[in-house]
Amino acid sequence: MAAARRGDRLFKSVAVAAGMTVVMAIALIAIFLLVKAVPSLRANHANFFTSSQFDTREADNLAFGIRDLFMVTVLSSLFALALAVPVAVGIAVFLTQYAPARLSRPFAGIVDLLAAVPSIIFGLWGIFVLAPQLEPLELMLNRHLGWLFLFKKGNVSLVGGGTIFTAGIVLAVMILPIISSVSREVFRQTPSTQIEAAQALGATKWEVIRMTVFPFGRSGVIAASMLGLGRALGETVAVLIILRAAAQPGHWSLFDGGYTFASKIASAATEFSEPLPTGAYISAGFVLFVLTFLVNAAARAVAGGRVNQ
Repeated sequence: MAAARRGDRLFKSVAVAAGMTVVMAIALIAIFLLVKAVPSLRANHANFFTSSQFDTREADNLAFGIRDLFMVTVLSSLFALALAVPVAVGIAVFLTQYAPARLSRPFAGIVDLLAAVPSIIFGLWGIFVLAPQLEPLELMLNRHLGWLFLFKKGNVSLVGGGTIFTAGIVLAVMILPIISSVSREVFRQTPSTQIEAAQALGATKWEVIRMTVFPFGRSGVIAASMLGLGRALGETVAVLIILRAAAQPGHWSLFDGGYTFASKIASAATEFSEPLPTGAYISAGFVLFVLTFLVNAAARAVAGGRVNQ
């Protein structure tokens, strides 16, 4: 008995140490980013939060801000989320409620395999295949809905140009497996007693899904969406390939170009030779770190709330 208790205590200590290692790693990353960013922020001649400039060519005359980086990052990610969530939920409902088992398993595997495609492949597909095919749609939306700020013409040519619109669709395809997989598992956990009760009342298949599956899986879908949003916020290579031109200041248009936080840092990776200019990009990376951390923490909180109910 004593040996068993010692084993339990040892296992508990190892498990706690493993958990604390992850927490310490996250904390050390945050501290590192902050320490490297502070000198550059002090030397910055522009407002870090409201300026659209990002000039780090001269170490003694830094002028950088994250306004446009934040705009492009948030706009492309939210657009991707708006496209991916309905499709992912529809796939999850089909696979869990309608498709027979012999079709559900292989089809789910095919959807999940999208997560194995490298980012650079998505980027090349987006700029060389998808972008030309989207030209008629972009021109039509700009012509008929140009009065809405989201569809105003940006600083990128709609003919063959890499726009936030194209990047958002590519990001939607990239985050689709995450949202679909989590939603599928949540829908499968719907209590059979609730489904049977709805069927006993004479509910149709759609009414059963609407009254039992969706309410039970709502928080799970929200958590899955937040995880997908975190993935979209941090995507680098695909967005860097598609979005090339600088964003038009203060122009929240899907037909604009620009850089996200991640693509801006990646585009200047070969220039990280001096501490102050490098610190400017690290400060942008710190903002991205905090943003993705908050999004994933929100997803965790929603998922935890579902479990505790």
